[in-house]
Amino acid sequence: MKSVDKELHLRHLTVDEALFRLDQYLNDAFMAGLPSVCIVHGKGTGTLRQAVHEVLAKHPLVKSFRPGDYGEGDYGVTIVELVSR
Repeated sequence: MKSVDKELHLRHLTVDEALFRLDQYLNDAFMAGLPSVCIVHGKGTGTLRQAVHEVLAKHPLVKSFRPGDYGEGDYGVTIVELVSR
């Protein structure tokens, strides 16, 4: 089984590039048995964050998600809880 990092960095990518990587990453993280992951999308204009949240809201492997808290990256990251295997 391949090693999967607990963070996915999407900053400086186009929305299409980021969403493609996000879907692959969520599948890999689920298969690796990670209970939760951190998606780093940056603060910027919020376009990437919004696109990521739209995908997460419909993704079958996502149990829940929330913006990062103070010290986690604030609204520049999203914390995702994955469904159990």
